[in-house]
This record gives sequence, structure tokens and C-alpha cells, in this order.
Amino acid sequence: MDRHPIEGIMATTMENIRDMIDVNTVVGEPIATADGATVIPISRVSFGFVAGGGEYRCKGALSKAEAESHPEIPFAGGTGAGVTVQPLGFLVTGPDQVRLLPAQCCQPIDRIIELIPQAMTDIRNLLKESKPVAQDDGPAHN
Repeated sequence: MDRHPIEGIMATTMENIRDMIDVNTVVGEPIATADGATVIPISRVSFGFVAGGGEYRCKGALSKAEAESHPEIPFAGGTGAGVTVQPLGFLVTGPDQVRLLPAQCCQPIDRIIELIPQAMTDIRNLLKESKPVAQDDGPAHN
């Protein structure tokens, strides 16, 4: 049995969408920087797809004899698709840390939450630097 025309339309549309959307669209190609860090772009990809059609016979378009000799009913159909790619941020990996830098303006609370790991690292480094070194003044005198 022959394939219905809507199958061909849907297959072509899905093939084109598949060509547009691959893993490199969501997680981009890594970019190496001079200081040894690697920057990886991250995006959100959304897409929608719709297909429809029908078989239509116009009254009076064909005579009865012509309609009997051509039993197939004319097909009309179409498809549509929409794709949205929204940059979310950049994953930055370095020798001693991994950070996510958002691409969009964030709310103040989001920025605070994002900075907590860096603040903890800075505080830990300050505490290590400020520890007093025990001094040895020699033997104790009574």
C-alpha cells in the first residue's frame, strides 16, 4: 500500500528539525582560553511541531464517470514548526573550580546564591592566611 502524503510531509519536517537541533545547540562547543579555563555555552532549546491535512472532494468538480475512474480523493495538508534557542549561561571550568555564569540578568537573590561558593572559598583562604604562627620563645622561666 502506498504511503499517505501526510507521512511524507511529516517525515520531511522532522528530518529538517533534527538537522537544526543537535546536542551542540544545547551544549555548545567548548572554547579554551589562554589561562587554561574552558568555557562551554549552555542553551535551552524548545520546539513545537504540527501537521495536518485532509482529503477533499469538490462537488461538481468531476463528472460521475470521471470520479469512478479516479477513485483517489485529492489531499491537502501542511506542517509547521517553531524553534526557540535561549542562551542560559556559560559553564566555566578552570584548574581549581567550576562556575556557571548566567547569560541573563538575574534577580538579586539569584546572584547571592550564585556567589556563595566563591565567598566560602575566599573566607577559607582568609582564615588560612590569618592563623597566627606559634612562636617559640625558648624554655619557659619560672
